[in-house]
Amino acid sequence: SAQEEARLAVLGCHILLEDGIGPAVIFDIGGGSTELVLIEPGAPVPRILDWESIPWGVVSLTETVARDESTAESRLARYNEMRRLVANSVAEFAKRLASHHAPNARLLGTSGTVTTLASVHLDLPHYDRKAVDGLIVPSRSMREISAKLSTLAPGERCSLPCIGNERAGLVVAGCAILETILDIWPADRLGVADRGIREGILRSLMAADSEGMATQAALRRQRLMRA
Repeated sequence: SAQEEARLAVLGCHILLEDGIGPAVIFDIGGGSTELVLIEPGAPVPRILDWESIPWGVVSLTETVARDESTAESRLARYNEMRRLVANSVAEFAKRLASHHAPNARLLGTSGTVTTLASVHLDLPHYDRKAVDGLIVPSRSMREISAKLSTLAPGERCSLPCIGNERAGLVVAGCAILETILDIWPADRLGVADRGIREGILRSLMAADSEGMATQAALRRQRLMRA
């Protein structure tokens, strides 16, 4: 479920969240949807205060908005339409977030979009997980990169390192989603995680295994005491 996706994303990457006081937002831009989670850090596993799943990911948004990219004007119009659709979908969640805003708001993203833009920010010749996972990037830089990518023709995006043919057609939609998230949770810096749901599943399995072993040990102790 979308709620379980949100929980697992938090479980998988929350350790990369910057230290600080007060609520933070973790988000996961997927292919068909985007999960946003408001958390209260402090415990070994953060407490989820609120969450939202919107029906826009890089694939669904790309396929929904007309693909006319023949001119700079048409590319800008397409990007603005993407931003409008995402903003409308997240409007109710944005209202709920408003009361939690803090001067030093923290934000952590896990997805191909944020890792790709982080790679562009670092001007990497090829993707390097060690350089990207755990990186903290100024939000201003992410907005500037998003604005630039939204104006480039598909061929120009393909030529950029760490984007190429595989991501050239989808990265603009990711930029539109990311910029909208920055609008509703205006953090100065963005944490980047190359980890998420898969790691969350692994941590859940490890925790369940540990609980099972503890339960078995307790049962063995009880049997020994009765003997």
